[in-house]
Parts: sequence; structure tokens; C-alpha cells
Amino acid sequence: MTYRDVATRPVLIWACTAVGARMPVAMAPLALVFLVRDRPGGYALGAFLASVYVIGEIVGAPLLGLRLRPDRARRQLAAGLFAGAAGFAGLGLLPQVPAAPLAAFAFLAGAAPAAAAGGLRTLLTELVPERAVAQALSVESMLTSGVWAVSPAAVTALALGVAPHVPLLLAAGSMAASAAGLRLLPAGWGGKDTGAAGAAREPVLRVLTAAWPVYVTGAAGLTLLGLAEIVLPALLEQRGVGVGWAGPLLMGMAVGSGAGAFLYGLRSWPGRLRDRSAVLLCGTSACVVGMALIPGTAAIATGLVLGGTLQSCALLTRNLALREALPPGALAAGYAVMYAAAGAGYAATGGLAGVLLEVAAPSTAILAGVGLTLVLTAVGWWGEVRRDARSAGRGPLARPGPAAERPPVRGRGDPERRL
Repeated sequence: MTYRDVATRPVLIWACTAVGARMPVAMAPLALVFLVRDRPGGYALGAFLASVYVIGEIVGAPLLGLRLRPDRARRQLAAGLFAGAAGFAGLGLLPQVPAAPLAAFAFLAGAAPAAAAGGLRTLLTELVPERAVAQALSVESMLTSGVWAVSPAAVTALALGVAPHVPLLLAAGSMAASAAGLRLLPAGWGGKDTGAAGAAREPVLRVLTAAWPVYVTGAAGLTLLGLAEIVLPALLEQRGVGVGWAGPLLMGMAVGSGAGAFLYGLRSWPGRLRDRSAVLLCGTSACVVGMALIPGTAAIATGLVLGGTLQSCALLTRNLALREALPPGALAAGYAVMYAAAGAGYAATGGLAGVLLEVAAPSTAILAGVGLTLVLTAVGWWGEVRRDARSAGRGPLARPGPAAERPPVRGRGDPERRL
């Protein structure tokens, strides 16, 4: 159980391209808060713009992800990334325009490149041997954590030290560079089972819909990240701590996420994926509650680091669970829907936080978001139990059709044993 199979030149090229695509996503919410922080109702407006950005991701990911063609994926992904770069450039070049144009730019920046996450993840799993897919997903999680570690600090330093619009211009340049970097990667991903997916769209949609519990728990994982990013500056002000600490604190959370992903990929872990995910999400929620209730910067930092460690493991279980639930031809679309579902959880938290910050303390907004997370976790766990019972053919819950007859992970054994 090592990461050697992932340490290849194609994966390195993929990693550089993925960093360029994901850095703007990690920068956007906090950058939007800083962009309008000094305007009337700045924090609420920032939360609104961040929510609009994520709504764009929610809309764009399934619509564009379902239309990705494996033989033309590179061209389609590049077009979306260039359009997203234009949206970020509009935000950075026109920061003083009214809220409506800013919201339009934020929506474009979120929607246009939204299929890139699912497309790049599918491409990554094609670049490594089947036995190393789980390790590749762990590496992807570590890479994402690294991006999230650097991005908040970069946003905070540039917004406070240079100008509030500079982080968004940097995001535009990063996304455009990622689109250009796609030329160094294969044009698509193999084509296994893709013909069936394209020829039978309705069955594929049914397969995607059947995996809804995985999407719900994926959304639960991102609600807490939304809380940490959007409410943290206001929470620091409530505690009398300089808002400039937001970047370093979020960097600590991302470092914890990277450490959690690395440790998760070193060995197999007991229990079913659904149970493991529920326990990890409940643990993350406990860390965020402690951050909201215990005074002091040290308590906030500890809660973020520990919460990030548990959260990254929970999100990794969601990606592995999706591979169990879907056939190979539907994985790219499934990852896109997962991205949209996670964005939905983020947007729900952002909208809730924006409303509550107008009438309640930031700590209260955090507790409300934790409650939403726990509800989503419970619903997703129950849905997976019910789906597994249906797949096993237990009485009236049995699901007819080929999907119910195939082995849980397409006859290749438990992917957890390859971690």
C-alpha cells in the first residue's frame, strides 16, 4: 500500500493543471467577502456574492458535466475554464459596479468551469493503474488541501496589503493558465462504457439519481467549509481578533485536511463507507461547535485544524462511495453531480450565514450551519442504508434492473483494501 504508482510524469502534469483550475475556486468566497467588505452591509453582500458564485457551480456542474464527451473533453473543459477566467476578470476589473453586475460575473465565474472538477478527476483515474485509483484520489485530496492552504493566506495578504480586487485578477490568470495547460494532457479518457452512456441517456440519469444519498452527504461535508470561510472574518471581529488572522487560520484547516487525506490513504479502515463517513462528519461538526463556543484564537485554530483533518477523510469516503455506486461510463457525470451537490451544501450555508449575520452573532450563525450539516448527514446515511437494502433485494425494497445485479464495485473487490 504505497503511493508509488501515482508518482508519474502524466500525473505531475495533471497536478499542475488541476492547481490552476482549483486555486480560483478556493480563493473565490473569501476574495468576494474582501472585495465588498468596506461597502454598506459588506459582510452580508459578500456572503450573497459567494452564494451566487456557488449557485453558478451548482447549475453549471450537472448541465455541463452530463454533456462532456470523452473524445472532446479537453476542448470542452478548456472552453469552460476560459469563460470562468473572464468572469473573475470582470469582478477584478470592475469592483465598484452595483451588486447586480457583480453577481452576474460571480455566476459566470462559478458556472462556466464547473464541469472541470469532475472531468479532471475522471482523467486522473485514467492516468493510473486500477489498483492505484484509491491512492490517486487521496493524492487529489492532498493537492486540493494544499490549494486551500495557500489560497486563503494569499487572498488575505493581497486584499489587505495591495487591493481588494487583486485576488480576483490572480484567480482569472490562474484559471486561464489551467485552460492552456490542458493542451499537455490527453484529449479524453479512454472511452470505456461511454458509448452506452451517450446512447442511453435516460438509464444513466436513473443511475445517477439512485446515488442521491452519496450526494447528500457530500453536500454535508461542504457546509462546514462554507461556515469556516464565510463566517470566520465576522467571528474574529466578534472575538476582538484582527481579521487578518482569517487567512492563516484557514491555512491551518487546509494543512489538517492534507494530513488527513495522507493518513487515510496509508491503510484500510474498518466499517462501511457510509458509517465511516457519518462518524467523520459528526466529528467535524463537534470541532466546529467548539470553535464557535470556546473563546480564544487557539480554540478557533484547534477546531479548524482538527475539523479539516476529519472533513478531508469524510469527503474521500464520498468519492470512493460514488465509485461503488456508479458504473464506469457514468463516473464523469457522477463526479459533476457530486460537485454540484457539495456546492449546494456550501450555498445553503452561505445563504443561511448571510441572513443570520444581519440579525444574530457570528457564533449563532455557525451553530445553525452545524445543525444543517447534521440533518444532511442523517438523511444521507439513511438513504445509503435504504439503497443498500434495495440492492440486496430485501423484500419490497428490491430494485429491479441490471444495476441491482452487478457486484458493489463492479467485481474488482473492495477499493478500501487498496488504500
